[in-house]
Amino acid sequence: MSDFIQQCRLEWKRLGVPDPLAEEMAADLASDLKDAEAEGLSLEEFLGSSAFDPRSFAASWAAERGIIPQAPSRRKARRRPLVLVAFSAFSAIVLIVAALLLLTGQPRAALVTSVSGTASHNLQSPSVGPVGPFTAGRHVLPLGNLSAPVEWILLFFAIVALGFAVWLWSRWGRSRSPGVLA
Repeated sequence: MSDFIQQCRLEWKRLGVPDPLAEEMAADLASDLKDAEAEGLSLEEFLGSSAFDPRSFAASWAAERGIIPQAPSRRKARRRPLVLVAFSAFSAIVLIVAALLLLTGQPRAALVTSVSGTASHNLQSPSVGPVGPFTAGRHVLPLGNLSAPVEWILLFFAIVALGFAVWLWSRWGRSRSPGVLA
């Protein structure tokens, strides 16, 4: 039984339980185990399946006493990464779309004005052809990419969102208890 208590002490030390509390818990456990032995109970009969896993027993007891934080439930532990994955993927998609739109300059806009039949002959600039700026009484003034400011803003927010996602991932990785599987 003293080996069981020693393994519990090592686990409490690993979990960061203060020494006075760990000693108090070890003394309580030793007293309870001594009483159980006096009543003729074995370690397995007294602790059940916990007798075979002193680390889990020590961690759950410390968590029940409020000395260490309780491990999150498996459902919550699995849901959090799914939300982070979705947020990260959405941010990456927005970043890629905004960058592609800025690089291609799409969508483009142009201002088209009609010129009356007589006024089109009075223009001093020669016609460049069917795709040129003066075509059959029409004047085409390319305005460029009017949505560029929106795309820059979208790109900025996507970069910020990805930075936030990286920060969340780093915090999530550090906040998990060593015994909790994701």
